[in-house]
Amino acid sequence: MTGVAGTPTGLTQGTRTPGGIGESTLRPDGTLKTTGEFAFASDLWHEDMLWGHTLRAPHAHARIIRLDIGPALQVPGVQAVLTYGDLVHAKTYGLEITDQPVLCDGRVRFHGEPVALVAADHPETARRAAERIVVEYEVLPAVTDEATATAPDAPVLHPDRDDAHVRHVPHPNIVHRQPVVRGDLAAARARADVIVAEDYEVGMQDQAFLGPESGLAVPAEDGGIDLYVSTQWLHVDRKQIAPVLGLPESKVRLTLSGVGGAFGGREDLSMQAHAALLALHTGRPVKMVYNRYESFFGHVHRHPAKLHYEHGATRDGKLTHVTARIVLDGGAYASSTPAVVGNAASLALGPYDCETVAVEALGLYTNNPPCGAMRGFGAVQACFAYESQMDRLALELGLDPVEFRQRNAMSQGSVMPTGQTVDAPAPVAELLRRVREMPLPPQAQWTAAGSAADLRELPGGLSNTTHGEGVVRGIGYAVGIKNVGFSEGFDDFSTARVRLEAVAGEPVVTLHTAMAEVGQGGVTVHAQIIRTELGVSQVTLRPADTSAGNAGSTSASRQTYVTGGAIKHTCEAVREAVLTLGRRKFGWPSADGLRLAGGKVVGADGEALAGLVDVLEDEAVDLELEWRHRPTEPFDPVTGQGNGHVQYSFAAHRAVVEVDVELGLVKVVELACAQDVGKALNPLSVLGQIQGGSTQGLGLAVMEEIVVDPATSLVRNPSFTDYLIPTILDTPPIPVDLLELADTHAPYGLRGAGEAPTLSSTPAIVSAIRQATGRALRRVPVRPEHITFSP
Repeated sequence: MTGVAGTPTGLTQGTRTPGGIGESTLRPDGTLKTTGEFAFASDLWHEDMLWGHTLRAPHAHARIIRLDIGPALQVPGVQAVLTYGDLVHAKTYGLEITDQPVLCDGRVRFHGEPVALVAADHPETARRAAERIVVEYEVLPAVTDEATATAPDAPVLHPDRDDAHVRHVPHPNIVHRQPVVRGDLAAARARADVIVAEDYEVGMQDQAFLGPESGLAVPAEDGGIDLYVSTQWLHVDRKQIAPVLGLPESKVRLTLSGVGGAFGGREDLSMQAHAALLALHTGRPVKMVYNRYESFFGHVHRHPAKLHYEHGATRDGKLTHVTARIVLDGGAYASSTPAVVGNAASLALGPYDCETVAVEALGLYTNNPPCGAMRGFGAVQACFAYESQMDRLALELGLDPVEFRQRNAMSQGSVMPTGQTVDAPAPVAELLRRVREMPLPPQAQWTAAGSAADLRELPGGLSNTTHGEGVVRGIGYAVGIKNVGFSEGFDDFSTARVRLEAVAGEPVVTLHTAMAEVGQGGVTVHAQIIRTELGVSQVTLRPADTSAGNAGSTSASRQTYVTGGAIKHTCEAVREAVLTLGRRKFGWPSADGLRLAGGKVVGADGEALAGLVDVLEDEAVDLELEWRHRPTEPFDPVTGQGNGHVQYSFAAHRAVVEVDVELGLVKVVELACAQDVGKALNPLSVLGQIQGGSTQGLGLAVMEEIVVDPATSLVRNPSFTDYLIPTILDTPPIPVDLLELADTHAPYGLRGAGEAPTLSSTPAIVSAIRQATGRALRRVPVRPEHITFSP
């Protein structure tokens, strides 16, 4: 076979490189994690290290009137004890608003707030020394809800706050307020044949990741610090830590360590600044690992919410108007509350067409635990309320709940309440159709004596509390809409460095990004993108650290989109550089259609022109580029209008439940899902994301809640003994029907996959329980007493 003049002969035809996008390639860390060999941040070790421990406040609102660290310093093995007075540089930090003290500033604002730090030569020594610190508190009345936060005599929790959101809030204890207003509400109400209004409530959910917060801070010879930590956003951690340490960012170097789950709970700082402070103070490495009790206090949670909704509809089942008031409890510090409020407000209507909307969403400062990012990010709370309302409206109108949803379902070209046009596929009606047509699971088989043949199929059957008496089946549906990526004008971008070279006679690509792998599968998908774009099988991923450019947070379903986009963009530039090199060496014409596949340069006709090794020889192509998606804009602070989101994702669920109406026990028999993912870059990983998100929605529906004392704001259940999460015995089969309707604005047409199923799974399950019991069920999680005693 002869190629273009000057091209080596004897090359075989180029083929598609195995392991590219669209294939279900296995995770490189999967086996290590399942066998227990994977190194998590809690496994870090340094031969000269100390152990850090945090003393936390036992009250939710108090003033420190005496603090004596002397007894702790007398404990043998203690090397340092630090308090607020030892902070000589920046004393606060925060994701959006710099309002959270590194250590308690004399006023405790939530139960578990860090008061002092101890470094010792053994973790037990550090813990016992912390217990000897003498702290006297003057307990203050707790701000617990909207009424106590906005009362005329309410204590202002942050009297010195100075941020842009202050201009648009009616009270200093309101973090952020976002209205969304469109249409003539009075006229729309007049057209409505049916109006339903109701109050709903969502409890405080925890991310409940299994790997606790942990990390190792190592002082460096240049006076800086090297921090090895499990986190979701290396660069924003560094941005917050550096001022606290009084160091330039160049001297604060972060490396991602093994992460044991995240779901939003690692987007804020936990032990990072504390370990670094102790390390610089002692001149020795300091390791900190939270126990489970500390972890519940050491990270933010999902915002609990109270929501009031009113829906109107005509007799033929068309929505006339929607009004909503959404109050999110942000707890003691802002974290990402402003963005969560923006999401809740802009997505408050759900995936439905309605010309008239009046929404008000706000986030509070209270003395409850701080709340911030968690999978679904404000859209979860709204979805539970609007889907409950759609069921109520369908009942009032005498319509099938799925058909009623379909009559109002948005589609491509629909206009959001914010005025933004949905310019990508929005197959809401189709998702509902698909999930409805999936086969139903069989019902339990019964013996001649009237008992279930297999008690494990029934609620409470594993504990032998039932033999089938009082068990009723219910079926419920729900659909949700979630934005993808950061919104409201945030400069959302990512960076990728790609190096292509010949090593030992083979083309090899090395990828370096700061993407935090927290379980979402970037370590798999990013290599698949490289194989697809550069046709190289051997791909090495360097550890994520801050020597690479900013990759943004692993949240908001954005990493495959944005860092994946950066990798694709950089690979395209690398490919062009390789082709330029080949044209110079072999005289190839500057024609379109050349590509890289199977380690070769392939022509438009599929014939191989040269091997990459022959093109590169001793040269390497090494590029680092940034990539941005199309821009967004802030929502108008008065009307909420604006193109605030990059993209939307949609999922629908059908839940089948068995309910023991006498005992109030629920078993979710099946949780079917249909979702449009745009393009499944790794179908197996996408399936895992959807099933995982659905399971977290199940947890919120029937079991997960951080219980906070309504009078004192003290947390009652900071442990996995009392905070329950679904186990494999609680998790039902989750059949998934994937649609791949490409969004032309996104790399490969993809759209976020991991968050949307967390929205609709919760209301679908509650809808099914309502059908089985006839109960109104306006709050999640649903508890047994809600089924057996509610009116």
